[in-house]
Amino acid sequence: MEEVFIKRSQQKKKTSPLNYKERLFILTDTKISYYEYFSERMKRGGKKGSIELDKIKCVEVVRAEENCPIERQYPFQIVYDEGPLYVFAKNEDVRSQWIKELSSRIRFNQELMQKYHPCFWIEGEWSCCQQSAKNAPGCCVIQAMNAFQTSGTSRRKSRKPLPPTPKEEQAMRQAPAPQPTSVPKKVVVALYDYQIMNPEDLPLRKDEEYFVLDHSDHNWWRARDAHGREGFIPSNYVVESINQLETYEWYNKEITRSKAEQLLKQEGKEGAFLLRNSSQPGKYTMSVLSKVSGDQSGKVKHYTVCVTPNNQYYLAEKHTFNTIPELINYHQHNAAGLVTRLRHPVSWQTKKAPLTAGFGYGAWEINPVDLTFLRELGDGQFGVVKHGKWRGQYEVAIKMIKEGSMSEDDFIDEAETMMKLNYPKLVQLYGVCTKQRPIYIVTEFMSNGCLLDYLKKWGRKLSSLQLLEMSKDVCEAMAYLESYKFLHRDLAARNCLVDEAGTVKVSDFGLSRYVLDDEYTSSQGSKFPVRWSPPEVLNFSRFSSKSDVWAFGVLMWEIFSLGKTPYERFSNADVVEHIIQGRRLYRPQQATEHVYNIMYSCWDEKAENRPTFSLLLSNIQELVEDDSQI
Repeated sequence: MEEVFIKRSQQKKKTSPLNYKERLFILTDTKISYYEYFSERMKRGGKKGSIELDKIKCVEVVRAEENCPIERQYPFQIVYDEGPLYVFAKNEDVRSQWIKELSSRIRFNQELMQKYHPCFWIEGEWSCCQQSAKNAPGCCVIQAMNAFQTSGTSRRKSRKPLPPTPKEEQAMRQAPAPQPTSVPKKVVVALYDYQIMNPEDLPLRKDEEYFVLDHSDHNWWRARDAHGREGFIPSNYVVESINQLETYEWYNKEITRSKAEQLLKQEGKEGAFLLRNSSQPGKYTMSVLSKVSGDQSGKVKHYTVCVTPNNQYYLAEKHTFNTIPELINYHQHNAAGLVTRLRHPVSWQTKKAPLTAGFGYGAWEINPVDLTFLRELGDGQFGVVKHGKWRGQYEVAIKMIKEGSMSEDDFIDEAETMMKLNYPKLVQLYGVCTKQRPIYIVTEFMSNGCLLDYLKKWGRKLSSLQLLEMSKDVCEAMAYLESYKFLHRDLAARNCLVDEAGTVKVSDFGLSRYVLDDEYTSSQGSKFPVRWSPPEVLNFSRFSSKSDVWAFGVLMWEIFSLGKTPYERFSNADVVEHIIQGRRLYRPQQATEHVYNIMYSCWDEKAENRPTFSLLLSNIQELVEDDSQI
């Protein structure tokens, strides 16, 4: 296991300064080590320390300090001979996962503590009990002391626990009976059927309920079905049972106004309808297709679902309902103020289940025997790419990495982490074949190929709104990567792919770190795509999320210029000079001033003045919803 945490200095002396630094923690069979971590370059530095697992006495949650920064809201402690090591996770799931794993590994240790300090050691005293000795016994009983029962084969020596204090004894008498450890954390409903891909999985049947037992892994949850069978399920195949809207065919959660109109016109039936999230947070919009004589495609009318002060829903004020499904059921039989009654529910969700993060829980090393090669798709930067199938049924793209083109060991170390990135606008990495040469990288297959080629072939048939939708697809993916502090480093149209529905997905994220050839090498020896790079990368090879933002602006330019090469009349050396002098790409003919302003905002000379992907996505969304400015 490995994870980037914030580590607090250990204050081994009272006068030691208190500081917080990002460190990469790696857990092996015998110890936990932590290293310097350079987030801008996503690289591991020198080793800063390690703790032998058999020396650990306790792993427990720590109460977060009041008014602490958001990145320090999920602390936990690893207590060993030298005292507590305080670590801050990025969320509750990650914290729970590490505490659970470490607790499992140390359960046979000789010197396990029976009490611990639930608050921090700060400025020479424990903030929970105000004791001034750092090695003072804890003030809180560890609740999970008896969670791991010893057996005849246990390596742990038997020892009698300390007797409880009078206060603890009284509390124990008043305490409620212990609950079973496998109490379900939530109930979910399956949105799709799921056939197991490895023995640890649990099959899903659409519309049936399942009990989630463990959701510490973001992509795969351990669950139990109604028959008592347990296993792992893909988290994006289910929804909490309390959120009933997502179980209905007509609910299309995150599609835009223009996509809704496209879907309804493709259906082409009078009264075709769908419900979607409004651009206004917390609100819903009903989109309905109406056809009049002489109009073959029909017109789409959009209605905001209104809410009364008594929390009742309505489209026509005289007809209010307690729930949205009741509202829709009524209007399926009565127009009642709408342009037509709701006749035909439309959805793109039911046509195709989402992709899973890998072929089953924990399955990231793929057996090459399971792969069938169909045809060659092209010859990319890392080698030949082929269209194939996994176990004869799942379509995949297989990158056959030519030897010498990639730092293979570094890539293998990070492949499992990259596989956990699961988002609809990212090309899904299914797994790798590393037990042979050449290495294979197995990803989602995208039938319409590279975005750059797609723009050159079909660009003139695409409307400005469709081009903006493509930009939005990419921005959504980058906002997701930004939220996980993951850098792409080579964002460009050539590294995006298009699926059969015209959706654009970002590919090859992070792979540029492992390039060994000189395709992107500058005269100073740095590796980067010159025409997509900001001044700080050209001058200092300084990568960050804001250098990805610059590249996104250039990618938007590629989209609206229908696949032209940026600075096409300049050599790489001229491009560097051009950018350093403050000159920028011109406005493409297909881009309005509003669209150009968005891409131009990505090219501020100072990285800190460029917008985040989250803000860019908001700005693009506004234009998509108000297509009069496109």
